[in-house]
Amino acid sequence: MALPKRRQSKSRGRKRRTHYKSKLVSTTKCPQCNAIKMPHHACPDCGYYRGRPVISAS
Repeated sequence: MALPKRRQSKSRGRKRRTHYKSKLVSTTKCPQCNAIKMPHHACPDCGYYRGRPVISAS
């Protein structure tokens, strides 16, 4: 198996990693209370998920 002859510089390695960015978290509107929430999660404001109360709202 081939091995690198010289060590790659920090800038060269960082250039390769320019696309390793974290994406923005997608959000949706809660149909119950219209608050912003993460998709496929219970609403932190009203505690509803898919039309049913699943957690007690604080």
